[in-house]
Amino acid sequence: MKKWMVLFLIVACSLAFTQVLNTFEYEPVYIPPSPQRLGGDPAKGFDYLTTGDYVKGGIPYNIFLMGMGRDKNNYLNRQGKNEKLSYEYTAVTAPNGEVLVAPNCLQCHAQVFDGQLYIGMGNSMIDFTQNEKLNVANLKRVESWLKLTAPRKYEAAKSFIDIGKTIAPYLSTEVRGVNAADRLAAILAAHRDPVTFQWNAQAQLDIPETVIPTDVPAWWLLKKKNAMFYNGFGRGDFGRFLMASNLLTVNDTAESKEVDTHMPDMLAFIYSIQPPKYPGAIDSIASKEGEIVYTQHCAKCHGNYGEKNDYPNLLIPEAVIQTDSLLYTSNYSNPQFIQWFNKSWFTTGDHPARLEPYAGYVAPPLDGIWATAPYLHNGSVPTLEAVLNSGLRPRYWSRDFNKPVYNYDNPGWQFTQHEKPKGRNVYNTDLPGYGNGGHYFGDKLNDQERKALIEYLKTL
Repeated sequence: MKKWMVLFLIVACSLAFTQVLNTFEYEPVYIPPSPQRLGGDPAKGFDYLTTGDYVKGGIPYNIFLMGMGRDKNNYLNRQGKNEKLSYEYTAVTAPNGEVLVAPNCLQCHAQVFDGQLYIGMGNSMIDFTQNEKLNVANLKRVESWLKLTAPRKYEAAKSFIDIGKTIAPYLSTEVRGVNAADRLAAILAAHRDPVTFQWNAQAQLDIPETVIPTDVPAWWLLKKKNAMFYNGFGRGDFGRFLMASNLLTVNDTAESKEVDTHMPDMLAFIYSIQPPKYPGAIDSIASKEGEIVYTQHCAKCHGNYGEKNDYPNLLIPEAVIQTDSLLYTSNYSNPQFIQWFNKSWFTTGDHPARLEPYAGYVAPPLDGIWATAPYLHNGSVPTLEAVLNSGLRPRYWSRDFNKPVYNYDNPGWQFTQHEKPKGRNVYNTDLPGYGNGGHYFGDKLNDQERKALIEYLKTL
């Protein structure tokens, strides 16, 4: 064969291979469904969520009330000792009979929105800055006082206090309003045996220095999803992921098995949650125009509503979505945590779960999107309009956490734009993991199309 023919074939094959790679790099990936334990009781799930002991440790009840005071709202209409606690906490009984106050799932998965508690709405007000959620100094003071004055209470609270002192220094975020859940999961994995869940005082895995911020997705979206988490790497039985908070205080997998029996009820309750309906007037003419824009530009990834009502469950490659990559790249740069989970108790039995990393993010359903600001997976964009027009995204911005104001007409938080970062209440998009780039698809729309699209999105 002549040299020029060999060269031609090499170049042709190389180009073809490159084209295949480029096509793969830009093609969405379908997430297939996994078997779930259905048929649970939503009422029992709600009761377990709000009064159950899936987190079995905490601070002694009377000490907690002395420090935090009695909650006067009782949003959950709970009775007994729980009546005095904020919805974020639950009274549980320790093995020695002492009553403790434990954090529950609603710390992250509920939010008071215009005076009403919405279970399943991600808590965008949470404060992980400067150890606000778990303060080591306060834990040490409680520990010293209990040792001296209340040995039975100390016995009951000791495990929670010890674990709290271990994990708290790792959980500080740079700004308020973002969540450190991924970091918490990594720390707990580093300190627990994957098979027995026994706690190790010393970390058994290397813990990376960076705390990656996330915005908490709404629970009411889960019923449409075939995988959990922003990068869709939570595959298999959803109940195993829902019970992950149990790792905070569990003693062994025997306790985990008992908690696991409640997960079908929990999932049934979560599936029953509906997004809040938009409370204001909607321009019906503009909304119909917006539906056309949505169908042409958004439905392929985010799904159809109305009569079609389908959701495609697509993973969007990083090369396409272009949003901040630190969250998904952490799965590849710190594979020890993926390996820990995939050889852990969570993967055993007849309803296992597993983690499958992906270089990109899920295009989520948009049900109730009008109420779920701030936007993108790290909560970096304060308004829906700015999601659709990247030129409007502020580099540094803040909102009033004490008296938050929501803009219903142009959905999102009323915010103040700043010339430079300043303090923990100013979101700084220059920080690693906090970037507000990507999802530029709305930039090609004109102002009228964006306005119409927003009117339509209010109806979802």
